[in-house]
Amino acid sequence: METAALLKKYNVATPRYTSYPTVPYWDIENFNANGWLASIANTYASHKDEGISLYIHLPFCESLCTYCGCNTRITKNHDVEVPYISAVLAEWKMYVDALREKPKLKELHLGGGTPTFFSAENLELLLNGIMKYASLTSETELSFEAHPANTTSMHLTTLYRLGFRRLSLGIQDFDPKVQFLINRHQTPQQVAEVTATAREIGYTSVNFDLIYGLPGQTVAGLTDTIDEVIRMQPDRIAFYSYAHVPWLKPGQRHYDEKDIPIGDEKFALYRLGRQLLEEAGYKDVGMDHFALKSDSLFQALTEQKLHRNFMGYTNQHTHLLIGLGVSSISDSWTAFAQNPKTVEAYLDQIEQGILPVEKGHFLSDEDLEVRKHILNIMCRENTFYNEGIPEGVYGRLLPLLRDKLIWVNEKEIRITTKGKSFLRNICMAFDEKLWLKQPKTQLFSSSI
Repeated sequence: METAALLKKYNVATPRYTSYPTVPYWDIENFNANGWLASIANTYASHKDEGISLYIHLPFCESLCTYCGCNTRITKNHDVEVPYISAVLAEWKMYVDALREKPKLKELHLGGGTPTFFSAENLELLLNGIMKYASLTSETELSFEAHPANTTSMHLTTLYRLGFRRLSLGIQDFDPKVQFLINRHQTPQQVAEVTATAREIGYTSVNFDLIYGLPGQTVAGLTDTIDEVIRMQPDRIAFYSYAHVPWLKPGQRHYDEKDIPIGDEKFALYRLGRQLLEEAGYKDVGMDHFALKSDSLFQALTEQKLHRNFMGYTNQHTHLLIGLGVSSISDSWTAFAQNPKTVEAYLDQIEQGILPVEKGHFLSDEDLEVRKHILNIMCRENTFYNEGIPEGVYGRLLPLLRDKLIWVNEKEIRITTKGKSFLRNICMAFDEKLWLKQPKTQLFSSSI
C-alpha cells in the first residue's frame, strides 16, 4: 500500500502515550494521596542511585497562542511570579520530606506556559530554592522551554550559570499568515539571535518545536520555515501534528475549521517535513522527534537507552519523575498523580499545607506489563514476550503486519522503516484498557 493510502487508513484518534494507562483510563476512585506518597518513597528507596527527574510547570503567558493545548494562564501581571514560585518551593519541600533526604537530580526541565515569562532573577530564586533540597551530578541535564520573542541574554546567562545546557524554542511556523491565526509571533531573525547567543554562552543542545497541520499552513510556507530552520542547525527538532481539540481548548475556535489543513493537505505537509529534515541529516529518533547524529537523543536511541515520560523523549532514564506546579503529572513507576488544573486550586491547597494532588492511578501488574511493551515500541522499536505474544495483541497486530508496518514472530515485534510513521497506531494494539472500553466521545487527537 502506498504511503498516502496508509496515512489515510491510520489517521484515527490515538493517544500520544506519554503514559500507560493514558489519563482518561486512570482509576481515580481508588487513588489516594497517602498511597501516592508511599509509592514515591518505595520507588526512591529502590532506585536511589539513579536519581530522579523533576519537571516544573510555569503556566503564565502574556498572550494566548490559540493552537496551544498546554495548561496556561494568560496575564500581563508579573506580580504573580513570586507567589507562584513560593508555592512550587513549598510543594517541593513536601516531596523532599516524604523522601526523607535530599534527592539527586538526574534531569530537571522547566516547561509551560512560558518559563521565560518569569524574570531571570525570579527563575534564579526558583532554582536556588530547588537546589537547596537537592544535589546535582556531572550527568545532570537541565533544560528549559523558551519563547524566542521574549528570551533575553539575561535569561540565557543566568540559567547557564545555574547549570542549564539545553533549551527548546517554540517556533511552530514562520509564515506570517499562520502566526496571525495562531497568535504566535516571532521572526527568523529573533530565533537565529537567541540560538546564536545560546551557543556563544555555551549551550550544547538546542531544540526547535515545529507543528504541521496548523491553520493557514501551506506546503510553500512550511518549506520556507524548514529551510530557515535547517540554516540554524538546531541539534533536535520536534515535528508535531497539530492537535485540534476545541472541546478542550476553546482558544482553537479563534479560526475557522476551513482554515485547518486536513486529509491530503495535512498528509502532504507531514511527508514534506519528514523528507526535508531527513535530507538535511536529521534522524528519526521516535514519534515526532528528529536529531542530528551528534545529539545525545540519537546516541541514546542507538545505544538502546532512549526513554519516554510525561516530558517526552529523553536520554535520561529514571523510575521517579516528580512534577511540580499547576497541572503537573508525577510518575513513581507504580503510580501516577496529577496536580489541580487551575492556579487558584493549586495555590489554595499549598496554602493549606496539603500536597496538591487532584487525581491519580495505581498501576496493576497488568498495567506495568503493557506499559513495558509500549515503552519498548516507542523507544527501542521492538519488544519481546517471553511466553509468546498474547492472542488478543497478536490479532490487533495483524492489520499492521499486512501493511508491513511491523515484523513479527512468535515472541517478538519489530518496527519496520515504514512503520516509524505509525508508532501511535502500533502502540494501540497493546492498549488493553482502550480496547476493553472504547470511548463514546473523542478523547484523543488524530494520529497524523
